[in-house]
Amino acid sequence: MPIDATLPYDESNIFARILRGEIPAKKAYEDEFALAFHDIQPRAPIHILVIPKGPYASWDDFSARASEAEIAGFVRAVGQVARDNGLVAPGYRLLANTGGHGGQEVAHLHVHLFGGRPLGPMLAS
Repeated sequence: MPIDATLPYDESNIFARILRGEIPAKKAYEDEFALAFHDIQPRAPIHILVIPKGPYASWDDFSARASEAEIAGFVRAVGQVARDNGLVAPGYRLLANTGGHGGQEVAHLHVHLFGGRPLGPMLAS
């Protein structure tokens, strides 16, 4: 169910629980700013979620409140995950849903990284 991106951060969301080690995840990358892990219901041969370690509910929240170091670290982590998975040359897709109309289901900023095959049109008609 899509969420309202203007709601305050919920410390009990599934990604916050993964960050605290309460729920296991198959990690693909981790540093001081970000955690990347494989989606449990992949939509492509490679489907990795990249999340900032700070409590940011959405892209809007992150861009307004995160420090410059957190923003740079998160963006670099996304690029590193793409490189680590051999996706740069063939290409890949990034997707960050925000709010109800955007289809955001977990109130913690996350970027989906898809690759491993041609992905087709960006949006279905």
